[in-house]
Parts: sequence; C-alpha cells; structure tokens
Amino acid sequence: MKIEDKITVGCEMEITLKIIGGKCKPLILYLLITEGTKRFKELMSSITQISQKTLTNQLRELEADGMISRKAFSEIPPRVEYSITAKGSSILPILEAMCDWGYHNMDEKFILTAPQCGNEKLEHESANE
Repeated sequence: MKIEDKITVGCEMEITLKIIGGKCKPLILYLLITEGTKRFKELMSSITQISQKTLTNQLRELEADGMISRKAFSEIPPRVEYSITAKGSSILPILEAMCDWGYHNMDEKFILTAPQCGNEKLEHESANE
C-alpha cells in the first residue's frame, strides 16, 4: 500500500472508531457474531431504522476492513450471505462492553424499542435490586 493511501490517525481508539463507527456497524457485527451467517434481508429485518442503501454501504465497508466476509452464490434468484471473520470476532468484548455501558447509562430520555444485546440477565438483576 502506498503511503498516500494510508489513513492518518492520532491514536489507537481512532482506528477502532474508523472501522466500527457508523450508524449500524456495531449491530451488524454483533448479529453476525452471536447469530451466525445472515442474508441481506435477514440483516434488514433485524436492524431497525436503517435504509437498504445504508446497510449496503456499511456491509461493503466492513468487508473492505476485513471484519466480515461476503459469499455470493450463482443462483437464480441471486443469493448473498455475510459471515463474521476472525478479525471481526475479535471485536466482541468491545461490543459487549458497549451494550453493558448503554444499558446501565440509559435514562428517561431513551426508549429501547429493539434490544439487541441480550440484557435479559441484567434486566432480571435490576428488577431484583
């Protein structure tokens, strides 16, 4: 890779944010890690409040960054499946920390309409406090 093609960052956190930053990239990664391979329509139905164009762009970016793999089948109708890579799987502890932090810092200004993080255990614990 040529030096002019490289992205300049100030610190390591910026690299993480450049790769997983985006409207739904963390959700895409979390779903593929926890639920396995998915087709495009399955991802569309699992992630609320995302357009087809945005999902397509985010999937392309995650694939370019080596976080997910895309497998196209030469069938009629065409079929494409997305899977997590080893590099993508390595982000799970960060995604879980984001889920826990968001859950514990959610206040009255938020309405959680489509929980993705499996905080049933946390909900049970907080109900018993």
